[in-house]
Amino acid sequence: MPSDLFSYQLEERLKKEAPLAARMRPETLDEFVGQEHLVGEGKVLRRAAEGGQLPSMILWGPPGSGKTSLAYILAKSTGAHFSHLSAVSAGVSDLRQVVQESEERRKLSGQKSILFIDEIHRFNKAQQDAILPYVENGIITLIGATTENPSFEVISPLLSRARVFALRPLSTEEVGIIIKRALEDKERGLGAFDIELDREAFNFLVQMADGDARVALNALEIAFMTVPPDSSGKRKIGLPDIENAIQQRSLIYDKNGEQHYDLISALHKSIRGSDPDGALYWLARMLEAGEDPLYIARRVVRAASEDIGLADPQALVIAMSAQEAVNFIGMPEGNLALAQAVVYLATAPKSNSLYRAYTEVQDEIKKTGSLPVPLHIRNPVTSLMASLGYGQDYKYAHNFPGHFVPQQYLPTSLIGKHFYKPSDQGYEIEVGRRLANWWGRKVPQKE
Repeated sequence: MPSDLFSYQLEERLKKEAPLAARMRPETLDEFVGQEHLVGEGKVLRRAAEGGQLPSMILWGPPGSGKTSLAYILAKSTGAHFSHLSAVSAGVSDLRQVVQESEERRKLSGQKSILFIDEIHRFNKAQQDAILPYVENGIITLIGATTENPSFEVISPLLSRARVFALRPLSTEEVGIIIKRALEDKERGLGAFDIELDREAFNFLVQMADGDARVALNALEIAFMTVPPDSSGKRKIGLPDIENAIQQRSLIYDKNGEQHYDLISALHKSIRGSDPDGALYWLARMLEAGEDPLYIARRVVRAASEDIGLADPQALVIAMSAQEAVNFIGMPEGNLALAQAVVYLATAPKSNSLYRAYTEVQDEIKKTGSLPVPLHIRNPVTSLMASLGYGQDYKYAHNFPGHFVPQQYLPTSLIGKHFYKPSDQGYEIEVGRRLANWWGRKVPQKE
């Protein structure tokens, strides 16, 4: 019993000495703030908790959105034994020990076991494979938490045996509720102290937390510890104190996961949609978060050809120049070259004629295979080739008026096909006029 008493006293002392964010962790769903789409009245996770039956699941959401707190609350509602591993430090041997203990517990008392793996995306394939059979046979119920898209980071067999629940960033109002609770709670929070957090500081704190409750509570605690009480014992925390505590917001970004793909997609679509403000915003979001500028430059070059093409031939020149500038001067100076490029592309006339033309050619090649080159445009490198008709009757365009003469260039079975159809935008209007003059095509009209 003494050892149990000492353990209890140690646990209670650690709770009191824990960081504010840990002390304010909610203990029931009614205390839990946010994620109403999952834990609100009648919603899926609340129903599961009230029924005491949990499926294996992956909680996927940004930092500070409540994944760990939710896992503890859900596990507590079932009466199951709860084991917590962090994928940062745990290995296969730790997993095997938890599984062995779970099997023994099930045999002796029938008690179910929940295994919570924080940052499960950090487990490699072999480690995730090691969990799989025990999730499948029900020895453990798995709750994994991850900030990364499970589609990229969790193996398919494990995903198929677990439900994925997506948590959303907390709203500024929800972060505000958590801050106010911390200031008022006398047992777990700072309510036992006389603290005055002015309105400007409060507003700045909820905004700069960027939906992360942990960031907000950590900054509040630092401000509390660094602001001395005045003569009356009151700690007055103002905007400079919160600014000093936060220092600089860390942007949410995963360079190899969903944010990486979402933001580059947003940049490309902003360029295509002719919105220079959106293009600049998503460019800066990636650069400020540390994205490889050459990765961005490659997508900008692609956009120049895919979405502008010959409507403005300068677009590709500008995009390539930006890429060269980034290579030449590096970052952060190269950010303006990329900014210049994305604004130019966003404000250029748009055409996907080249993209559609090349796609049509790809489809045609898949259907028709390796069609022969017409003899007259083959090169008669040897006398044998010449005797077989290579180059025979070829018309040298420069010998004709206007440097043009009608002639077959496509394989015979494709005569009459038109893959490239210029749009009625920008420079392609002039391209269309030339083709109409040479080949009798329809001239594109500017609406």
